[in-house]
Amino acid sequence: MGLLKKWKERAAYSLCPVRCPYCDRVIEQNDIACRKCKSSFPDMCYKRYACGGHPCAAAFPYDGTYARAVRCLKFHNRADYAKPLAAQIVQAILETLEDKSFDLVTCVPMHKKDKARRGYNQAELLARECAEIMGLPYVETLVKFIRTKPQHKAKFQDRIHNVRGAFCLIDRDLIRDKHVLLIDDIITTGNTLGECAKNLYWGKCRFVSCAVVCTTVGRNMEKNAD
Repeated sequence: MGLLKKWKERAAYSLCPVRCPYCDRVIEQNDIACRKCKSSFPDMCYKRYACGGHPCAAAFPYDGTYARAVRCLKFHNRADYAKPLAAQIVQAILETLEDKSFDLVTCVPMHKKDKARRGYNQAELLARECAEIMGLPYVETLVKFIRTKPQHKAKFQDRIHNVRGAFCLIDRDLIRDKHVLLIDDIITTGNTLGECAKNLYWGKCRFVSCAVVCTTVGRNMEKNAD
């Protein structure tokens, strides 16, 4: 049975090879990036704070090939990039966040119409992969019931109002007294993560930590070289 599974995996790889999310070169089946891209990874991760003061680990700056990888995942149907990008999120969490005693992993939700149009929620794909890597349960905790303008299209000063009141908690019992790890793809102003965290705290969770693939440069950003 094991040999049959390996044969099927090899056959699938030959038909649809794994590609580096940063440059699209073909890479080994279980690798996270090509050798050249891995050699240029930043030597430190980043720590941000979402609105409300919630700590957020970020693997990369939102620039160059890292921004390309996120855009391809988000807008160009490259769901296969979620797994290697999630591996970098987990690495950033391990290097950056002080309290790693998470009880569950969740994500920033999309409105159902936007998710239907795209075919998936990239934050959910990342969160599910992070949960699998970390051996934690993935739990849907929030729903986005107001369809808002995309944050990247909203003016900087309007972003906090754009997402205010857009999310609600599904079930308080899912998160009561839990340390929740909240995943998204990018942190810019931190308003989206902060609004989601606020709802989680309304559900009486114990603590919320956040993590993303990329961060834009901001005043509340720290480099972590530990």
